Amino acid sequence: MFSGIVEEFGTVVKVESDKDNVHFTLTCSFADELKVDQSLSHNGVCLTVVEVDKTAKTYKVTAIRETLIKSNLGLLESGSKVNLERSMKINGRLDGHIVQGHVDQTAVCAKVEEAEGSWYYTFEYDFDISKARQGYMTVEKGSVTVNGVSLTVVNSKDNSFQVAIIPFTHEVTNFHTFKIGTVVNLEFDIIGKYLSKLNSYSQ
Repeated sequence: MFSGIVEEFGTVVKVESDKDNVHFTLTCSFADELKVDQSLSHNGVCLTVVEVDKTAKTYKVTAIRETLIKSNLGLLESGSKVNLERSMKINGRLDGHIVQGHVDQTAVCAKVEEAEGSWYYTFEYDFDISKARQGYMTVEKGSVTVNGVSLTVVNSKDNSFQVAIIPFTHEVTNFHTFKIGTVVNLEFDIIGKYLSKLNSYSQ
C-alpha cells in the first residue's frame, strides 16, 4: 500500500520487450537500498523489483500485458522520468491518502495553466456511467492519484477534473514534464469504490 507521496522521480535507462511483458531498468538515488521482491510504485503502478545492481545504482521491474494496457508504462522509453514511491511503513504517517498502486485507467492532460507560482492541470478521461456507479469517478475536494501523486480534485466533472500543483511537487515529480496530450495514470479513491459497492446493495 502507498500514500501517494512521491519520493522522487527515477529515470528509465533500458526497456526490454519479452513476449507480452516489458522489463524496465531504472536508476534513482535509493536504488542500492532496494531488495528483490520489494514493491515500488511507478507512476502509480505497483511493480515488484526483480533485480538490483547496487554498483550501477539500477534496478529492474517487469510489467505484464494487463498493466501495459491499463497504464502509461507502455509509453516509457530510455530517458523517461517516472514517479517513484516505496510502500508505506506500518508505523508511518498517512500524509496523502490510501493508494493501492492499482491503476484504473489513463487520462490525458488537456490544459496547463500557471497561477502565480503554482500550476493548474486539467485532465480528461473516458467516462463510463456503469464504472462511475462503482466509484470510478472524481468528486469535488476528494482525492485522486495522478501518476502516483495524491492530489485534491477541483472542478470535478463527468469526464474531467483539475488539480493544483505547488512548486515543490512540480519539481520533485514528473509533473514538470507534462504538456497538453501527456498520458497519465489514474487511480480513483478506494474508499469511494467501497461506498459505491455498498450503496448498490441497498438499492
